[in-house]
Amino acid sequence: MNTIASAVRAWIERAIAAAPDGHVPLLMLSGPQGSGKSTALAAAIETIPQPVAGMSIDDFYLTHAERMELARRISPLFMTRGPPGTHDLVLLEKTIAALRAAADGSETPLPVFDKLKDDRAPVSNWRSFRGKPATIVIEGWLMGALPDANAAMDSPLNPVEAEDRTGDWRRQQEAALAGPYADHWDEADAFCHIVPPDFDCVLGWRLQQEAGLWAARGEPMPDERRDWVRRFIEHYERLTRRMLSGSRRTGMEIHIDDDRKVVRTSGL
Repeated sequence: MNTIASAVRAWIERAIAAAPDGHVPLLMLSGPQGSGKSTALAAAIETIPQPVAGMSIDDFYLTHAERMELARRISPLFMTRGPPGTHDLVLLEKTIAALRAAADGSETPLPVFDKLKDDRAPVSNWRSFRGKPATIVIEGWLMGALPDANAAMDSPLNPVEAEDRTGDWRRQQEAALAGPYADHWDEADAFCHIVPPDFDCVLGWRLQQEAGLWAARGEPMPDERRDWVRRFIEHYERLTRRMLSGSRRTGMEIHIDDDRKVVRTSGL
């Protein structure tokens, strides 16, 4: 069956097969919020016989306190997690290095971010990966995004960007993309991008995703949370649209429709 998970599996297995002896490939999977990348990666990992360490860049957000400091110094818009500059890339690099250096019996801690509490979970609640992985896969909405130095001078796309009157919020994101994020992308052995038909799909998908988080708590999603989601994705709109237009690192592409069904793939 041609599903996102089966395409992701084929991409991972190809990278493992092509890796030189002793090398643990670092793979990066992108897709807009709610596109199904986390679910697809988990399903793919379950069916691959070799050990795969799968992580989300979401689990490497800066702590709530660290983002509040970023908001104080640069722009209040950095109180919202997700845009470039709100991730702890040092922790991510350390985790990748630990996984690559792991022995057969090693237990490597993997950070966990509690999205409902909007803060990193205590270490006691982190996951762990046992042994040495055949490959490492990091999924996230912005993996492989390219910078645009002129973005801070462009007209606002939405009400959130209109609040960025000085352009400092966008300018900081572009500097991060051109610096530490680009360095991180350089370390990848391969990219895979899940590509929906347009940006309009993202709100509906993100609302489904949020409802699932509340359902896992046994609670219905409050109406005010829907308004929060609508504002939340406006923080991501510019970069998501940029990636959908092709401004991203080259890699495999999985094109899907608004029901998340695979339309075609390329680059495998």
